[in-house]
Amino acid sequence: MATSTTHDFGRIDAQRLPELLRRMPKAELHMHIEGSLEPELIFALARRNGVSVPYADVEALRKAYAFSNLQSFLDIYYAGASVLLTEQDFYDMAWAYLQRAAADNVVHTEMFFDPQTHTARGVAVETVINGLHRACVDAQAQLGVSALLILCFLRHLSEREAFETLEQALPFRDKFIGVGLDSSELGHPPEKFAQVFARCRELGLRLVAHAGEEGPPAYVWSALDVLKVERIDHGVQSVKDPALMQRLAQDRIPLTVCPLSNLKLCVFPDLAQHNLGALLDAGLVATVNSDDPAYFGGYVNQNFTETFAATGLGARQAWQLAANSFEGSFIDASAKRAYMDRLDQVFATF
Repeated sequence: MATSTTHDFGRIDAQRLPELLRRMPKAELHMHIEGSLEPELIFALARRNGVSVPYADVEALRKAYAFSNLQSFLDIYYAGASVLLTEQDFYDMAWAYLQRAAADNVVHTEMFFDPQTHTARGVAVETVINGLHRACVDAQAQLGVSALLILCFLRHLSEREAFETLEQALPFRDKFIGVGLDSSELGHPPEKFAQVFARCRELGLRLVAHAGEEGPPAYVWSALDVLKVERIDHGVQSVKDPALMQRLAQDRIPLTVCPLSNLKLCVFPDLAQHNLGALLDAGLVATVNSDDPAYFGGYVNQNFTETFAATGLGARQAWQLAANSFEGSFIDASAKRAYMDRLDQVFATF
């Protein structure tokens, strides 16, 4: 575990903690780009593309963002994505998020995208990937934010359809670094996608998967042992299995935790009961991320500040979470060291 011997965390004034959380450099490793579509942009793109949205206005759409579980969210998420038709639409969506990320001192982001959400509507994979990738290139040049793309398979669809999506995307292999698995978790265990993940591993793609959000610890085990993923997205149910917790800590498997998402989707009844602190205490490489920030009430800094306020976590955990975000990322060792130096410089000023 990356640990800091250079900072006296006890000397950092608790009142300055929200400012520290905002200012510290961080990586975001669990963010669905389609989940960053704010209602204002949904309506702007709907007008641009002549698409009708089943809500009267921005306020009516925002009011609909009351979810009882993952599925109730996904239903509205797919409806929102229907306004995305052109390469410029995908660029504009990603660029809006990347500007917010830069404002939150996110220096590196690995964004998920769902090609099947769009190809099912007749949008070509290349339209999706080229628009998103162009925004990533511009983010590095104009915002100083490093941005990579991870293609996700929708787990409520078949493995055959995942294979088809992979084949469609392979001509653009240089524009995404890995694959993930998202959408409805319950009833769709990771092993359903064993063969397509094996193929992706042969291709040298980085592997991640959603597991242990609503699903049981068994899904985390099969993501690790069957899919052979390097990172678990969510993973909060892992605390129910001590042997799994030991495995995650020992193998340094990062967990990309999304506190406000967990609250909004009723994974935890309130933020004060979130187990982020317990994951850190167990020595896990836990990180904080925004998941679908337009729908779940906050980008990454809001996830940090609200979770810390509710749980009483302090400066030591703040440093650890930021350090974990760089450790868990898919960037090279020299870039990780450079970001860690920046992190330490910010902490030194507090």
